[in-house]
Amino acid sequence: MLNQPPHETLRLALQANKSSFLAVAAYSLFINIAMLVPAIYMLQVYDRVVVGASIPTLYTLTLLMIVFMVAMGILEWSRQEIMRRVSNRLDLHMAPALFDLGYRQVRYSGGLLSGTQALKDLKGIRQFIASNGLFAFFDAPWVPIYLLVMFAFHPWIGLAGLISAALLVAITFLNERLTHEQAREADREYNETGRTLSQYLRNSEVMTAMGMLGNLRSRWLETSYGALLKQNAAAEISSRLMAVSKTLRIIIQSLILGLGAYLAIKQEISPGMMIAGSILLGRALAPIDQMLGSWKQFASAREQYLRLDQTLREDQFTETEMPLPAPKGEIRVEDIVVTAPGSNTVLLSDISFSCPPGTITGIIGPSAAGKSTLARALLGIWPCSRGSVRLDGAEIHQWEKSSLGDHVGYLPQDIELFEGTVSENIARFGPVDPQKVVQAAQDAGIHEMILRLPQGYDTVLGNGGGKLSGGQRQRLGLARAVYGRPRLVVLDEPNANLDHAGETALMATLDILKRNGSTVFLITHKTLLLSATDRLLVLADGSLSMFGPRERVLAELNKLAPVQQLRGA
Repeated sequence: MLNQPPHETLRLALQANKSSFLAVAAYSLFINIAMLVPAIYMLQVYDRVVVGASIPTLYTLTLLMIVFMVAMGILEWSRQEIMRRVSNRLDLHMAPALFDLGYRQVRYSGGLLSGTQALKDLKGIRQFIASNGLFAFFDAPWVPIYLLVMFAFHPWIGLAGLISAALLVAITFLNERLTHEQAREADREYNETGRTLSQYLRNSEVMTAMGMLGNLRSRWLETSYGALLKQNAAAEISSRLMAVSKTLRIIIQSLILGLGAYLAIKQEISPGMMIAGSILLGRALAPIDQMLGSWKQFASAREQYLRLDQTLREDQFTETEMPLPAPKGEIRVEDIVVTAPGSNTVLLSDISFSCPPGTITGIIGPSAAGKSTLARALLGIWPCSRGSVRLDGAEIHQWEKSSLGDHVGYLPQDIELFEGTVSENIARFGPVDPQKVVQAAQDAGIHEMILRLPQGYDTVLGNGGGKLSGGQRQRLGLARAVYGRPRLVVLDEPNANLDHAGETALMATLDILKRNGSTVFLITHKTLLLSATDRLLVLADGSLSMFGPRERVLAELNKLAPVQQLRGA
């Protein structure tokens, strides 16, 4: 199922539960038929038992009524269980695909999208499916059954029921027409405020240090207040219409008794029909009244379904199904142009070079030259607008990510560690191979440091590795990057938080990777690490300025230095 296109996954998930929806519809039919029993029971008691003073008839009618009510209760419980299981199956079926979708949204939007909206929409749909509000839509089609019985009692009683149902349906559609747009806008703005709040809270240290809490709180409250106004406007209209609906229903149920009494006095119906007609009217109006009460939840679920369906259809991701052999590490970059996700600004243009396996290439250049962008392009994190990055001849996006990941190591500038043990973080949360974990820690020079932690490799880290210093996080991230001694390793400022001992350990790590035959790209501003490189790649303003053996590039840079100093003067 997970290999299906995302929008096909949603369609198949709903289609797989078609039999369950049909079963619930059938149960609803029998439940609504059983709901006629109390009215028939009341009719027989008034018109037959009381008039004939027949105790055996009362016993028989009472027993039959109890049997039908118990059966109805079992059917009611059954359809609730069916819909609960449908909601669970939908969640289990869709959650993996939506998790991957959220990951791609964050990755390709440059952080503009939170990636959690699709899962929130699925949760809303699932909760509505499992709620009692949904059953009103299954019960509403059987309202004509009650109206037909009321018409059988007397045309006026049936007509009163029909007019009452029409009034409540009109109120329901009026509620939809008046509140739909405001409710949708409020929902959109609440989602936006939630995303903004998450962004603020992720930077709580900066907010605290620089006294930004009050300013950001005011900004967030202003946006949140706008969403609150729209929501309150929709809720106010809905509450007024619900009050009108409830008042009308009570008045009509009282009037139907008066009408029944009038017809009974005229001897056009029996006293039992008067009581039974009132009961039937209540049953006929109950699903419509329940629909009005749950309309907000239904409208929200409908909006979530439409948004989720559109999101899945817009997702053009296709997964490579053909696995490729383990890479050797040959990298060839062919005239690539790279833009940031969610932007048209060109960050790299017309970059071409190649690196054989087992070489270490240093990437240098001034700030904002495009070094980190090149690192993301090399790993396929950011797609190329033009050109291609090839690993062993295959375009990097042709590689199946789950299998390629075992052969790739990456240390970004912002070290993100995840909640779990040290060993789980090093092993990338796959099956923990103790031998490979220790080897990666030793390759990164942090084995002894880990042993000094409270529980060693079993020490649990908080989200982001909060218990560790910046240098410790960077070295642990390095151990994760070299876990399994991958064939392609990209290190972005790996010594930014390291002291002298840490840099010495990093030099040893680079030597191990080179002897292992790994192809390494090293982004750095510090000349110490350049001695470990075989080649240097110089970027300037998003373009390739120089590329070649280290000594030759350094010599060229030294020749240009006096000229640049004169121009600066």
